Amino acid sequence: MNSTSDSSFLRGDIKVRSLWSDAFRRFGQNKGAMLGLAYTIFIVLAAVAAPLITRYDPNIYDIANAIKPPSAEHWFGTDHFGRDVYTRVVYGGRVSLQVGPISTAIALLLGVPLGLLAGYYPGRVDTVIAYITDIMLAFPGMLLALGVMVTLGPSLNNTMLATGISMFPRYVRVTRSSTLSIKEMAYVTAARSVGASGVHIVVRHLFPNVILPLIVLGSLDFARAILFASALSYLGLGVQPPTAEWGSMLAQSRVHMHHAPWFAFFPGLAISVAIFALNMAGDGLRDALDPQLVVKQ
Repeated sequence: MNSTSDSSFLRGDIKVRSLWSDAFRRFGQNKGAMLGLAYTIFIVLAAVAAPLITRYDPNIYDIANAIKPPSAEHWFGTDHFGRDVYTRVVYGGRVSLQVGPISTAIALLLGVPLGLLAGYYPGRVDTVIAYITDIMLAFPGMLLALGVMVTLGPSLNNTMLATGISMFPRYVRVTRSSTLSIKEMAYVTAARSVGASGVHIVVRHLFPNVILPLIVLGSLDFARAILFASALSYLGLGVQPPTAEWGSMLAQSRVHMHHAPWFAFFPGLAISVAIFALNMAGDGLRDALDPQLVVKQ
């Protein structure tokens, strides 16, 4: 009897490990996802090593070299204040890498607890949370972020907070729907029948099993957060000059678009490629962790 249960446990343990190993294998076989991951790692390394791979200060004016085209001395040219565009693009990656994970973390911290409460406690609690979520989802995410920024004022911290607030209703929805299905599972019913408290069931049994879709959603929202932050900065409500940030660089380049296209091209390219790479990596992660694919295989 013991040997049978031990072998069953071992088979279950091997099965769980094989599911994760299969997910890693599927992700590694996805060329687009690996390319997106490689570029994301490149952005991280470039941002961390910014002082080592650049020769200029991103905020020091050099009016004598203003609006210079790309050259051996200034690879991406210079802006209207003579600042090296390559240096500012690299340093701007630091801001974007900060905005992405922190904004997503804010959305998770706000959305997941509310989604667990709404899903596990039906009735008045669920109704109130669903009502608030529906009101917020009635507004486009960018419009909601703009409203928060107008209220709080422009700054990097407020940009991350506004972006997180604009994204968290989706986490409430995903967590709630997952909780509603998981709380009817046999192991949750068994825990409830032996007297486990609601907090114990939510923390021990529900939360670990709603992580999977949240990981996928969070990976895709990294790119969404960077796009929102860049848009807010472009509108003058996000990161303020002279801080190097891709969206604010685009805003400053508008009046120089015709005679200095490089001023706008390189920060715009950085935004586009970064978001494209993060979306490719996120799509690959979604495919690798898709429960339907796991079941089929």
